[in-house]
Amino acid sequence: MRACNVRFDNVDRAPKFDFADADLLPEDRTLLQQVAQCVTTGPLKHRSLRLAGRADPRGGLEYNMTLGDHRADTVRRYLGGLGVDTKRIAETSRGELDATGTDETGWRQDRRVDIALQ
Repeated sequence: MRACNVRFDNVDRAPKFDFADADLLPEDRTLLQQVAQCVTTGPLKHRSLRLAGRADPRGGLEYNMTLGDHRADTVRRYLGGLGVDTKRIAETSRGELDATGTDETGWRQDRRVDIALQ
């Protein structure tokens, strides 16, 4: 992603979500537009993406896995609307499996979708 001047090696840059929600936040749209441009017309044209939806540890395991799926799907649909071929986007959910937060600040970091090149 450095070829496109987009960095995802920091969870602060990954799209975040409100508690128990899978709606994309307005502040993440600019970043996703950069990603879409990069893989549709930019230096990484035609590359595939992998999305991993995540949740904070509150809620049951099955609920959080489903919520992670919904979050990844929200990002996939948004990228698709920007011209990214959704057949080139793989989705998975990590749910709360890798959550590290212990308070609202940390939980906000846990509620995200990681984007990586495939």
